[in-house]
Amino acid sequence: MAQTVTPGTSPEGPRPSYTYKVVLLGSMSVGKSSLAYRYVKSDFRELLPTVGCSFFTQVLDLDEATVKFEIWDTAGQEKYQSVCHLYYRDAHAALLVYDIAKKQTFSRAKLWLEELEKKFLPDEIVIALVGNKTDLAAEREVTTEDGEDFARTKGLLFMETSAKSNHQVNDVFMAVVQELLRREKEKAPKPSPRGRSTVDLRASGARTRCC
Repeated sequence: MAQTVTPGTSPEGPRPSYTYKVVLLGSMSVGKSSLAYRYVKSDFRELLPTVGCSFFTQVLDLDEATVKFEIWDTAGQEKYQSVCHLYYRDAHAALLVYDIAKKQTFSRAKLWLEELEKKFLPDEIVIALVGNKTDLAAEREVTTEDGEDFARTKGLLFMETSAKSNHQVNDVFMAVVQELLRREKEKAPKPSPRGRSTVDLRASGARTRCC
């Protein structure tokens, strides 16, 4: 799933390191850039619309692994949508961001999900649905239940955030990390009774797909 770099050490033995590509998708002005900036810089800014794509990195030194996030913040303007697939190619995770105070951005997030479903198999990418701008609760047009219900039917992670008030911004990225690491553990070969790794050759017929 992810590029593995030289492991560090811990009292339990070598600690793996992973690099994950994460893309932020959604309509213009839903706060994708502000979410990324808040997460990486621990600050809030009203940022100008992204042109094409902007890039952030964040390194997490966790007990079980060191994780490097390469965060790709994509433009929300319609004129860039035809090239966005170039940015989310080879992504390990995606945040589908909408503005809780603008119902049409929630509909647009659903369309982004359809695009991802065309490009990735279900186990190839971790997807989180993110209802941003909870600081605008008085203007809410998308209920928490609407977000939860849609995420549940599609098997997505779900969380509501506010880049402005720093509500659950770290939490949503950490939820993505935990799911990515959980999948890494599931993929890891199980040791044989003699302590050797075993490979089931029958499982080598993995699904393949052209670009």
